[in-house]
Amino acid sequence: MNKKYLIAASIGFSALVLSGCSSKQVVSYGDATAVETTDVNFGSTDLQRVANEMTESLMLSPVVGTLTQNKRPVVFVERIKNKTSEHIDMESITDSISTKVLRSGKFRFVDMSRVEAARKQIQFQQDGGMVDSSKAIQFGQHIGAELMLYGNLSSIVKSNKDKKDVYYKFTMRLMDLNSGLVEWADETEIRKTREKASVGW
Repeated sequence: MNKKYLIAASIGFSALVLSGCSSKQVVSYGDATAVETTDVNFGSTDLQRVANEMTESLMLSPVVGTLTQNKRPVVFVERIKNKTSEHIDMESITDSISTKVLRSGKFRFVDMSRVEAARKQIQFQQDGGMVDSSKAIQFGQHIGAELMLYGNLSSIVKSNKDKKDVYYKFTMRLMDLNSGLVEWADETEIRKTREKASVGW
């Protein structure tokens, strides 16, 4: 009885140990700027490259040098449009570019995505009765944008049973809202290819 009991207990303990080992997970930190090679879809490396190249091109533009020589123009950044067949977080791309441009110190920004929240806050200060009316922000004090930054991300996908090729084109433009003239434009391209690995011996 004791021998059978010991064998059964031993098997149960071993199964418990193996089960614990197989479900154990390890979490570690990685380099956020490391090249991502998981697949050919638009990824973090592409986002960083697009944001860096477009921002650098805009900042080095002679037109921007002239526009920002004696002042910091107010810019409205329109959400980048996704014309690919992929689900891509375009708000993240727009935020990255906006942040880099704002950190340059050459421009000021208006955030149209928060206009409604700002309006409610001003309304609260005006009508809520909880804010000193002499210190409440008044309607009509906001500064309108002088320039608009906007862009598109498009792609062409070609594939067969052995290979998939994805070509991305990212285009951005800066428009003078007063004249309607496009003062700056640039584009960057990314090509990613996935091929079936050949079997080696």
